[in-house]
Amino acid sequence: MLAAFHGYLLAGCLALAVWAADAHAIFIVNQPWVRPAAQGRSTEVYMDLTSTEGAALVGARSDLAAAVTIRAPGKGAGDVGRLRLPANAMIRLAPGGYRLVLSKLARTIKLGERVMLALTIEAADGARQDIPVNAEVRLRSPIEDEHRAHGHSH
Repeated sequence: MLAAFHGYLLAGCLALAVWAADAHAIFIVNQPWVRPAAQGRSTEVYMDLTSTEGAALVGARSDLAAAVTIRAPGKGAGDVGRLRLPANAMIRLAPGGYRLVLSKLARTIKLGERVMLALTIEAADGARQDIPVNAEVRLRSPIEDEHRAHGHSH
């Protein structure tokens, strides 16, 4: 079961980029997902982000939304202009925590569909790079679904 779980984790690693300015810096996006929502409404996007050299998430965009913002933790929290990504630390965008908000959806998104986004990442030296992300529309994170499938309760 552990081997299958690790294989599932690797399959969920959907974006990996090497900084053009520094061939040693790696940025990883893992387990991206988005909640279903109706046309004209807003929805949230979640994922795990890791940067080997440290960076910041400074923006995001999607053709599906009029705007994409980075939201601070907490219900009713405001938007933030950037999210610091310390070197070698996984930052989880999750319900109730930091997350991306897609506003004024151009169309309804349903379970099982894919939503394309581009994350704008800024390196410590100010260089910026767009990272493509392909997020699945789902009700829970892939990890939560994996735990439920194997009868884990936490």
